[in-house]
Amino acid sequence: MKKKSVKKTVSKVTKQSVNVQETSKKAEEKLTKEMEKEQAEDKMRSVLETFSESAVDMDPYQERFNRHVEELRWLYMELYNNDYMFDDLCKNMYGFYQDRKAALKKLDQKREQKQDWFKQSDMLGMMLYVDNFAGNLQGVKGKLDYIEQCNVNYVHLMPLLQSPEGRSDGGYAVSDFRKVQDNLGTMDDLAELTEECHKRDMSVCLDFVMNHTSEDHDWAVRARQGDGEYMSRYFFYDNYSIPAMFERTVPQVFPTTAPGNFTYLPENRNFVMTSFYPYQWDLNYQNPAVFNEMMYNFLFFANQGIDIIRIDAVPYIWKQIGTDCRNLPQVHTIVRMMRMIGEIVCPGILLLGEVVMEPEKVTPYFGSVDKPECHMLYNVTTMATTWNSVATRDVRLLKQQMEIIDRLPKEYTFLNYLRCHDDIGWGLDYKTLKNGGMERPHKQYINDFFTGSLEGSFSRGELYNADPVTGDARFCGTTASMCGVEKAGFCHDRQAMEEAVRLDTMLHAFMLFQSGIPVLYSGDEVGQVNDYTYKDNPEKAPDSRYIHRGEFQWDLVERKNEPETVQNRIFHNLEQLEAIRAGEPLLDAGCPFRTLETWDNSVLGMVRQDGRGKKLIGLFNFSGERRTAWIDERDGMYGDMVTGDLMEASGVSLPGYGFLWMKRQCG
Repeated sequence: MKKKSVKKTVSKVTKQSVNVQETSKKAEEKLTKEMEKEQAEDKMRSVLETFSESAVDMDPYQERFNRHVEELRWLYMELYNNDYMFDDLCKNMYGFYQDRKAALKKLDQKREQKQDWFKQSDMLGMMLYVDNFAGNLQGVKGKLDYIEQCNVNYVHLMPLLQSPEGRSDGGYAVSDFRKVQDNLGTMDDLAELTEECHKRDMSVCLDFVMNHTSEDHDWAVRARQGDGEYMSRYFFYDNYSIPAMFERTVPQVFPTTAPGNFTYLPENRNFVMTSFYPYQWDLNYQNPAVFNEMMYNFLFFANQGIDIIRIDAVPYIWKQIGTDCRNLPQVHTIVRMMRMIGEIVCPGILLLGEVVMEPEKVTPYFGSVDKPECHMLYNVTTMATTWNSVATRDVRLLKQQMEIIDRLPKEYTFLNYLRCHDDIGWGLDYKTLKNGGMERPHKQYINDFFTGSLEGSFSRGELYNADPVTGDARFCGTTASMCGVEKAGFCHDRQAMEEAVRLDTMLHAFMLFQSGIPVLYSGDEVGQVNDYTYKDNPEKAPDSRYIHRGEFQWDLVERKNEPETVQNRIFHNLEQLEAIRAGEPLLDAGCPFRTLETWDNSVLGMVRQDGRGKKLIGLFNFSGERRTAWIDERDGMYGDMVTGDLMEASGVSLPGYGFLWMKRQCG
């Protein structure tokens, strides 16, 4: 096929050159371009023919491959211009498809037919550390009944791959992408767990650390020994001139605990890029071998039954001198290719992007409607702004944030949460705060409030990465401790505990009412407070994030059935709200919403409404005092979705830290 097409092109161009001999140079250039075009087309046909001649059970794969291959090849060649590596990628993609279990292929087909399967109102997630929650993967499998009791059908297993003890960064310094930590089990245990979850209609999420590897990874070990092939998979420099150029424009991730972006290796006299910690070496995605091999790891995870792949630190994965090495266009090219590779091989999986930045930098990772990238993104700014509203008792900034989300395409799906494994960075809109006469709630004030340093504060927690020069810092603590449960319990203050439980419940009610997928952090459902024992462990003591990464307190679960306990009230409050949400189509991820003016800066109002006259109103009081939402929705009677009481949606009174979910009554 290739010889015929080339001969045809040569004949065509030769004929032209006879007629216009004076433009031979242009003809030669045209010949070259036409030959390159023909060769590219031949290459594409060759790739297609390879799969056409393969196994007879390949029809679904063939259709998906044909749908995406032209764009995939175009993007790949734009980055790498390497036919050989692209062919290798395609061959391995089909190999992973062949290895994929029949049950997973069946699930793929089911989800292809209902592509919004994850956007239903009954979707509820939970993040947990395997060892803290149940010891190991088999232990988690034995606790699935409890997870189901929490109405959870999406389980996010925090990092569990092989990582060096003492240099793991909580599991984010991966030394082997195909091996589970010895103390947690094996890959077979992981596959067994996902299989059991699928039987219960539960999905499983796993972190995929793309930006870097551990210095103990096989690639890094070989690179340290001077192997050029593996040195090229990282950023190695034999002097500081190029690292110095990077340092001029690249911000520091951890300026206090891990300053700078490079680490010197005296054993081979080289500098290596380490954006996060010295033991985490940044991967060089300008090398196609890195992209290909990491895609094979990604597909390997999918074949273990993982449904949601959380792409860790995705904005950082492309590096370029003279930039801040954040959110570069090549990052989006890589994520788009990753999305297509998933849709070809394992279309039942989802991509969850970790983009911890302001909204204008977050939303591009959704891609576009016709060329999507991530299926879901973390709603980081809303989380931080929610806690800002708790500290200031002012919802104006939160209302503005919700209005920004409201203006986004309804196809965009956010993952909503109050707390997670990480610190809270106060990435707020300080310009708006200042212009709105709200100068007080700056970072210092917020941190003082949540650490309990301010008079009248009910929160407890600790700072993370505090910079003594700039005064900048992030915050760590559990939801319950931030709401006052810890302080009230320590002081044996029943009134304060009542307020803490109300605040905790209201915040969860707000999270469950938002557009997107709500996710609990394990322990929040039973009001688990900060764990200060991490300070007794020399490996954990420097990292205050372990304050909210303590062992799950199973004794608290026992207390959830004891009337009037904190655990009983929080668990059953959430249980009731989750059940209501699961049965209400207006709380699907894609249902339109808007803010509602309440004429009180402490009360947030929201409306969920479809085009058929169905309507919900959510009111959330961020003040500890009784407030009135001065709304005037005179379009019928409304029912309290919790109590069933009928009321008018006009001048609605709310107790301190109270909330209302109201549904318009029809007929």
